[in-house]
Amino acid sequence: MASVNPFNLSDSEEEAERRPNETVDTERSPSDGAPGPPPGNPFSPPADAEPPTLLLSSNRTSPSGEGISFSAAATSAMAGSGETRVSVDVIAAQLLRDQYILTALEFHTELLEAGRELPRLRDYFSNPGNFERQSGTPPAKDQVLGPGGPLNRAGSISTLDSLDFARYSDDGNRESDERVAESEVPSQERKNFKSSPEIQEPIRPLEKRALNFLVNEYLLKNEYKLSSITFSDENDDQDFELWDDVGLNIPKPPDLLQLYRNCGTPLPSPRSTADVSVGKPDLSQQQQTEVVQELEYQISLLNNEKQSLAEQIKKLQSEIQTLKRTVSSPPPATLDLDNGQYIDIRGVSEPETDPDPPSTQITSQSHNKLKSRPPVQFDKPNRKLSPAFQQALLSFCRMCSDSRLGAEVSRIADSEESVMLMLGRCLPHIVPNVLLAKRERMVAHLCQELIPLILCTACLHPEPKERDQLLHILFNLIKRPDDEQRQMILTGCVAFARHVGPTRVEAELLPQCWEQINHKYPERRLLVAESCGALAPYLPKEIRSSLVLSMLQQMLTEDKADMVREAVVKSLGIIMGYIDDPDKYSQGFELMLLSLGDPSERVVSAVHQVFIPAFAAWTTELGTLHTALIPSLLARIEKLLMQGEHGLDEHKLHVFLSALQSLIPPLFAVVLQNAPFTSRAKLHGDIPRRFPKPASPLQDVAAIIGSREMLSALLLLYDHQLEHEGTTGWDSLLWVVNQLLPQLIEIVGRINVTSSTCVHEFSRFFWRFCRTFGKIFTNTKVKPQFQEILRLSEENVDASAGNGILTKATVPIYATGVLTCYNQEEDRKLLVGFLEDVMTTLSLSHAPLDSLKASFVELGANPVYHELLLTVLWYGVVHTSALVRCTAARMFELVLRGMSEALVDRRAAPALITLCSGPEFSVRISTIPAFGTIMETVTQKELLERVKMQLASFLEDPQYQDQHSLHMEIIRTFGRVGPNAEPRFRDEFVLPHLHKLALANNSQAVESKRIDIATQLFEAYSALSCCFISEEVMVNHFLPGLRCLRTDMEQLSPEHEVILSSMIKECEIKVENRGMADAQGSMSIASSLVGEDAKTKFLSKMGQLTTSGAMLANVFQRKK
Repeated sequence: MASVNPFNLSDSEEEAERRPNETVDTERSPSDGAPGPPPGNPFSPPADAEPPTLLLSSNRTSPSGEGISFSAAATSAMAGSGETRVSVDVIAAQLLRDQYILTALEFHTELLEAGRELPRLRDYFSNPGNFERQSGTPPAKDQVLGPGGPLNRAGSISTLDSLDFARYSDDGNRESDERVAESEVPSQERKNFKSSPEIQEPIRPLEKRALNFLVNEYLLKNEYKLSSITFSDENDDQDFELWDDVGLNIPKPPDLLQLYRNCGTPLPSPRSTADVSVGKPDLSQQQQTEVVQELEYQISLLNNEKQSLAEQIKKLQSEIQTLKRTVSSPPPATLDLDNGQYIDIRGVSEPETDPDPPSTQITSQSHNKLKSRPPVQFDKPNRKLSPAFQQALLSFCRMCSDSRLGAEVSRIADSEESVMLMLGRCLPHIVPNVLLAKRERMVAHLCQELIPLILCTACLHPEPKERDQLLHILFNLIKRPDDEQRQMILTGCVAFARHVGPTRVEAELLPQCWEQINHKYPERRLLVAESCGALAPYLPKEIRSSLVLSMLQQMLTEDKADMVREAVVKSLGIIMGYIDDPDKYSQGFELMLLSLGDPSERVVSAVHQVFIPAFAAWTTELGTLHTALIPSLLARIEKLLMQGEHGLDEHKLHVFLSALQSLIPPLFAVVLQNAPFTSRAKLHGDIPRRFPKPASPLQDVAAIIGSREMLSALLLLYDHQLEHEGTTGWDSLLWVVNQLLPQLIEIVGRINVTSSTCVHEFSRFFWRFCRTFGKIFTNTKVKPQFQEILRLSEENVDASAGNGILTKATVPIYATGVLTCYNQEEDRKLLVGFLEDVMTTLSLSHAPLDSLKASFVELGANPVYHELLLTVLWYGVVHTSALVRCTAARMFELVLRGMSEALVDRRAAPALITLCSGPEFSVRISTIPAFGTIMETVTQKELLERVKMQLASFLEDPQYQDQHSLHMEIIRTFGRVGPNAEPRFRDEFVLPHLHKLALANNSQAVESKRIDIATQLFEAYSALSCCFISEEVMVNHFLPGLRCLRTDMEQLSPEHEVILSSMIKECEIKVENRGMADAQGSMSIASSLVGEDAKTKFLSKMGQLTTSGAMLANVFQRKK
């Protein structure tokens, strides 16, 4: 009988499924006494050896479901025929096919020891892909056991060369965490078989390009930007922006992660895909039980894993808490200088960023060593700034200590052990960048990583020359450092300064700044400017107020870059927070004026945010804020007003007044700190919201005082003192009331009321002044002084000269700067009453209305006051005097712009129509500009029709036929609102009536009236000529009106007649061109298309030319 060869190389799973139990009965254990092979068998063991076991238990079934024991089958095959020899390669193939990997490995090892290396096994165990497994697969129910217990499997990246054979020997008794589930074996078998070296095809070029595209896409999506750049450089023949560049005529596949998730799903096996639904006819009860048991086993494994992970989390959390307590228990190793006035960079007490607990413990020990180091002594300035103000001042130093690199830079090692720890943390981030440093941005990133090493070496190196060279490298490390890089360098400089002390800062750091002060790159000069401010607390005070101040002054004067001068101003402000030499006051004042006059808005903004508050804090300590600084600014304003009688320099006025406005918070702080009740202050809660929003933290009164609680306590006592106890003995407040306020009110009376800019500036100043000093102060100290000057009587109005106090800017500034500070009912009533009285007094006195107009313009800019202004105007509408009603009508024009249409319809339009119903022609004429403004700004058709009817009655009613002033006002209004009005209103109403007025003016007998009307018509037609006018209106009204006007100008003003003739000719040409275009009919469209086509061809040909003049000339040559 021919023996059956168990090493059949067929891998047909269907054949295995057709005979699942064919040889089960032959299965036996090696302990059952299986006969050994014939003597001639090369695999015969020594005589004293035990029966062989193939490293796998004999009861393990084949993954394919054949149920054949390899041991039994091999034994029966060997016993069957002494002549049959099975090749070693066949045995190896069968072992690999049936996934007896450990047996095959042992077999391979024995062959190697015998000097008979088998290529199949060598290639298999050299390929890491053969040992990959699906992540997250639970271990099988039946463990893979060897003679000595459970066996470990090789890791997924192991190869034969890296395997530890002792680890897999039979002597071990280790648990394995990488068991393969039985349900996974078929897919594992297929994967390993397909990935074996002898059948794997080489990658095709298009496949390589497609994979390159997907790999680069994966790198970009997952923030591996440096790797992506390097990968792109290595594949420079491929465009990674475009999938079509790959060359495959297929859509772009899913990304790499999606492909991995889809293709990595194991193929379903009969056991894993069994349907466990109840009543399934073709599924046995036993199979259902096995599936349920398998799932329960997997659930138990997952629960165990979950419990283990939970225990690990608890353990790690406890370690974190222990480390936090270790770090936070000692006092921070920051320099306790004058209530923490110096920069608090991340000190040596900060926790490590290394997550490894042992290294963290070592680092903590190192930190404890650092803390035992004696602190460096710095020069303490003789200043009394509050800690809150000093912290706000130093917040303008741009430091970076939140990131990993920032933490490294902000702490400098000063012992051998801490240096080694620093190197261990930094080098892993430096070395990869060295290998990839091919592009400029990679080099910049690498340079940034080198900053901690350079600083540490410069701090600890014993040779001054070498230290100087290292600091030179630091300042020249990056050619044009950006914001983040400059912050990193500044953080390092401050950490260096804190470690080495003021002497070395002066000798080693300042020369580096001085060298770069005129560097060609603004980023480097910006670094110098920021360094001067950041290093200010750590410099000797003599250097701080001399050399550094001179450096910054030079940069402020000479540097052309706005961002550099802005940084200079901020650093000057920080210097002013530490300077204590009274002789430097005049230099500081000149620097303030110089920076306020800077043409850049960002520089001026930095002056108000940083420099002026810091300078004011110094002058407060010197006692010169209200005795020198504020009086100096007031004197300059008065001098400016005296020089500007024929033309005020409004920009300089704005500069000085804005500086005064920035000094209001420190002035109020001086008043509070020098009050009689200061010693009685007890801390309270939050302060009421009474202050205007500060422009910067340094203008916050709470920061100047020291805390919000102290400010709240002082404010309560301040209001009580003003209301009940008076100002006796309160010198600082008496100076404000008796000297500052009268001088300000006198200055206000001298500014030009028609300058809306000046009025607005002073109005904002008084508003902030009154809001800061409080309502009680405003009612008891400010308002009485204004009211004493603004006595509302006709005696206070010089009608002949027009220079009474009510015609000055005092009126609008009092109304808009003082009376609007508080918005309660009594305040609004006071404002309404004041405006009504001013309107009445000015009207009855026949005085100029400029002060009232300025008040309405300033208040009308804020919609909150529209209702209030309409209330004031209604008072004028119903007034018995026609003069007051005329004034009210004139004021409507000023407030209608920006007013809501609903409010115009509900209150303004009825009031105007009421005025038109009065008997006085002067009142009716005064309403015309307001009606014109409505036509210009409103879109409601009903309201527009009502206004149109009212204007038509003015033009067509016979009673107005001889009203010269009415015609003048209508023409002036039409010229103003016509270009912006609705086109239909302009074509159907404005132009026809202008034509009628021009025609009627030809027969005007009074020459003065005729020239007045003609001049106004000329202005109106000039404005309307820029509008689009239809041909019909042009022919019927616009051109005839111009011809009538030309007739007048021929006799009255020949120079105007020339301009009118030109306008008429131009309009006639437009009409002729439109007629020709209409005559062509449909030809116009075709001609336009042809023209566009010719233009396109011409431009295309022009684009193809070179810059040669000869070739360009050829374009315009005629073809011969």
